[in-house]
Amino acid sequence: MTGVGVRRGESHLLSDLDWSVHADERWVVIGPNGAGKTTALTIASTRMFPTVGSVEVLGEVMGKVDIAELRPRVGFASSMLLREIPMHERAIDVVVTGAYAVTGRWNEQYADEDTDRAMELLSAWGARSYSERPFASLSEGERKRVLIARALMSDPELLLLDEPGAGLDLAGREELIGLLDDFAADPLAPSLVLVTHHVEEIPTRITHALVLAHGKVVASGPIDEVMTGDRLSEAYGIDVTVESVSGRWMAVASRTARASHG
Repeated sequence: MTGVGVRRGESHLLSDLDWSVHADERWVVIGPNGAGKTTALTIASTRMFPTVGSVEVLGEVMGKVDIAELRPRVGFASSMLLREIPMHERAIDVVVTGAYAVTGRWNEQYADEDTDRAMELLSAWGARSYSERPFASLSEGERKRVLIARALMSDPELLLLDEPGAGLDLAGREELIGLLDDFAADPLAPSLVLVTHHVEEIPTRITHALVLAHGKVVASGPIDEVMTGDRLSEAYGIDVTVESVSGRWMAVASRTARASHG
């Protein structure tokens, strides 16, 4: 992304965003509510065009490529897809339709190979046991796993995850982080970008971080250089201490900061 901005009326959701993600990198995008995280990810998923600036995804310039051909090359898991997925549909069908980046299974026929791959992905993400259940009957954590499996169905070259740990309890979050770490460790896995509000949800294999606040870049680069108390204090507007323990991150606000926001 070069000089990317998104404006809605008088509001600037993103401003002057320069950001590059390379094939062997695993990124986290972090920042407070309204920072522009999901907007940036949605642009990268080819589901939104910026108001200004240029975007190149997998070597193709948005606006000069057939999006229908580019989109299956980008895996995207986000709660915004819940508006498009038929809630009565079985989990296996939610995944298999991801092969062609569509939602809703109608009268089309899928090859046995597609169904087999969908089941393999559900198994890999611990979701095989509820493959036949309606999507509406699944818990939030179960839906997150199904959506990640769906995002991988087309064997994408880029995987984008929007708040995969949101709404999960401690056990569910830790299990998901472990699965993401195993995935990111695979040298054949696609480039990975995930959005989160919480540094505790960052897997250990993440290599780079983009910190946003008010639609602008606060810091961008290798995670050890970016994930600092000064950077997060600037982004969140409070005094924050950041620590890394065995590759996992933790951020704690000072007593003064907690009191002033209490």
